[in-house]
Amino acid sequence: MNSKFNLKHFTSCLLLSCCAIASAVANAALDKEELQRELSGPDRDVSDFMRDASRKPVEVLEFAGIDESMAVLDMYAAGGYYTFILSKVVGEAGTVYAQNTERGLRFVEDRQNRTQGEALAAKIEQGNLTNVTQLVRPLRELGLANESLDAVMLTQTLHDSYNSNPDRALSILLQLKTLLRSQGVIVITDHVGIPGSNNRDLHRMEPAQAIELAEEAGFIVDSSNLLRNPDDDHRRSIFDPRLARNTDRFLLKLTKP
Repeated sequence: MNSKFNLKHFTSCLLLSCCAIASAVANAALDKEELQRELSGPDRDVSDFMRDASRKPVEVLEFAGIDESMAVLDMYAAGGYYTFILSKVVGEAGTVYAQNTERGLRFVEDRQNRTQGEALAAKIEQGNLTNVTQLVRPLRELGLANESLDAVMLTQTLHDSYNSNPDRALSILLQLKTLLRSQGVIVITDHVGIPGSNNRDLHRMEPAQAIELAEEAGFIVDSSNLLRNPDDDHRRSIFDPRLARNTDRFLLKLTKP
């Protein structure tokens, strides 16, 4: 009799624990409305706000599963478009590493009269992004511990590595994989290229190439059509003013098993 009671009690406790875990997971989901308010605040750069319609950052981060308290690497952060957003998402208990190179920081920020380094520094100061750490060094010298990251943002840059040297692009994914915890993710967005085009000069990439690369690196790959744009002319460079930077883009989530 006592044995049966203990079994029932154990089962009841187990069910309550499962419910509590499920509730915690549900409550941890990205608060889209709150993030939208954060991104519309006066501390955000207006030029970044204008990019949101085509980049859909809230929906991208929801797809990726990036949320509070995470440690996230913004790879090739440039002027900090995603650095600011990630800082607001992960909150005080999280950390954002904004990686650039010295050369990259000297590039002129998109359609602005300042460098990417100046743009990023201004966003960190104006947004009071105290959870952001700048890493001005190449990937192989980041100094981050293995399995210390929950996520990596790799936005609109994989095509550069792949088109110049596919093996280098694979090496980048493999290096990032070592920094990720189990079930950590890499979020990739890039400009869609079509077979037969000079995608190197157009700064584009075929989605199938990115997927093949990710699978070769040992990731589980999920894709989304969130950023696709059928009105893009894939024969034009992404810098062609007639496109107004509203290119057709693919979105991938690479999960480390």
